Amino acid sequence: MNITLKPEQAELIQQKLNSGKYNNADEVISAALELLERRDREDRTWVEETREKVDVAIEELRRGEGIDGEVVVTQLQEKLRQARQLTL
Repeated sequence: MNITLKPEQAELIQQKLNSGKYNNADEVISAALELLERRDREDRTWVEETREKVDVAIEELRRGEGIDGEVVVTQLQEKLRQARQLTL
C-alpha cells in the first residue's frame, strides 16, 4: 500500500520523530492508528449506552413516569444560571 501524505501530515510525523519518542515513521503511524481504533471503540460504546438509556427513557414515558418538558427546561436554565455565577 502506498500512501501520499499532505505536507502538514509529513511535518507532524517529522515533529514526532524529532521529539525522540518514536524511532521511525512506522511507529508514529501505528500509534496514530491505535488512537483512531480506541476513539472508534469509545464512540461505539457511547452509541450503545445512549441507545440503552433512550430505551429506558421511552419505557419510563410509556409507564407515565416522565417529567413535564417545561419543568425540565426550567431545571436546566437554573443549572445554567448557577454555573454562570460560579464563573463570575
